[in-house]
Amino acid sequence: MEYRRFGKTNLNVSVFSLGTMRCLASPQLAIETINKAISIGINHLETARGYGQSETYLGLALKSDLSLSREQLYITTKLPPSPDPKQMARWIDESLSRLQIDYLDCLALHGVNTWNHLSWITNSQGCMLAIQKAQQQGKIRHFGFSTHGALDLILAAIDTNLFDFVNIHYYYFWQRNLPAIALAAKKDMGIFIISPADKGGRLYTPPQTLKDLCNPLSPLELNYRFLLSNSAITTLSVGAAKPDELNFLQDRRQENWDAAFSAEETAIFTRLETRLSSSLNSELCRQCNQCLPCPETINIPEILRLRNLAVAYDMSDYGQYRYRMLENAGHWFPGKKGDKCTECGDCLSRCPEKLDIPKLLHDAHQRLNGSPRRRLWGG
Repeated sequence: MEYRRFGKTNLNVSVFSLGTMRCLASPQLAIETINKAISIGINHLETARGYGQSETYLGLALKSDLSLSREQLYITTKLPPSPDPKQMARWIDESLSRLQIDYLDCLALHGVNTWNHLSWITNSQGCMLAIQKAQQQGKIRHFGFSTHGALDLILAAIDTNLFDFVNIHYYYFWQRNLPAIALAAKKDMGIFIISPADKGGRLYTPPQTLKDLCNPLSPLELNYRFLLSNSAITTLSVGAAKPDELNFLQDRRQENWDAAFSAEETAIFTRLETRLSSSLNSELCRQCNQCLPCPETINIPEILRLRNLAVAYDMSDYGQYRYRMLENAGHWFPGKKGDKCTECGDCLSRCPEKLDIPKLLHDAHQRLNGSPRRRLWGG
């Protein structure tokens, strides 16, 4: 297993981290999955207050007969941002109790997705009071944040210089946050990529079209290589629910993930880009975001990105999965669906590609809409 310095934390973290959101079937299965992760070299385990029984199950695993001691493992949990320092102090203690540990290697504020969330952190009387006190007491060693927010918010959060690391979305099929990756690296922050297999495109069950375009690599392996070729990125989350879902990494734990792209890999990226351009032609959205803001608060770039992937690569299953969360996931996935377009034309003059955005929004809705989905937690 390859290990990288997690920014200014100076923790030597495995390039794959076990995210335990899906380790919820039973305590025993969670323990088996965590043991498997450790056996293949993973030394960073991530959970959250909002992940059901995840903290409790991880705590049971840490008290079981693991092959690594507590001092050899790095534990991160995530807590929601709060304007109330007393509430934050209580949450920290509750997480430590469920995890059955004396300290957290890393605490992340979970879902700094709005400007209000950021203000609760920068406010001198907000949750930072409790976090700083917990650090002084030795309950927390390093502090960061996770985010599903807009790029300008993420950049502002990084620029506060309050954080040691960031958990962020960034994938081959969604590169909008590259400037945030660069700024975090400049500030020597650890960079943790959220859910590259699932949020990155449901790449564990790719459509045949995508598999053919990525051959001889799998789409998942290609995404991992794309991400880890960037030396600024420390670690990727792997959200296994059972031990055998880690077999892919077990077979590849000796790989040199940060090597330069081979000619074969470069050819795959070229094929993917050629397919994107040729299949969409004059309907290709290049994700410049100049169509925003929308008067109806429609999430235009994301909807057109999902349409791009469905048309070019047959990634309709992934597109439907994400599209159905619109209007159902609050600040975690904001914006309205394409059928809310009133054809006001406000976006048209700002689009450098001269796309017929209302037409494409309605088409995307027809392709991708279905039963609504919600996140595991609310808020």
